[in-house]
Amino acid sequence: MKFMVMVKADKNSEAGVMPSEQLLADMGKFNESLVKAGVLLAAEGLHPSSKGARVKFSGSKRTVVDGPFAETKELVAGFWMLQVKSKEEAIEWIKRCPNPMEGESEIEIRQVFEAEDCGAGFTPELREAEEHMRRQVQAQAGARS
Repeated sequence: MKFMVMVKADKNSEAGVMPSEQLLADMGKFNESLVKAGVLLAAEGLHPSSKGARVKFSGSKRTVVDGPFAETKELVAGFWMLQVKSKEEAIEWIKRCPNPMEGESEIEIRQVFEAEDCGAGFTPELREAEEHMRRQVQAQAGARS
């Protein structure tokens, strides 16, 4: 099972304040433990919303709204992608994580949809197209390495 684990933003991350050297070292050790266990697929921090944008959809109309966005508690400051056996295992890993923010912080854990979760509408033809696209992405990632 794949899980996206999202670190919620706070006023400091939204202001572009970088983590302390100690937090970066602690996070590095935590990430290394995820790698050694074979559960880490990706891990990245995100720039503040002031450097981002949102695209709003209304029928065929698209509207772009540039950041910053007001509600920091709804924003994501970084993420991990984990491959684990259960939500409980993902929770156990994240409970070992250093506190990613000064003071209080929140980390959200959400399961990623897999092909078998999509039901009958995800036909064999659509599955094959999806698998082909994933193979292309992996090949491109390998070529960039």
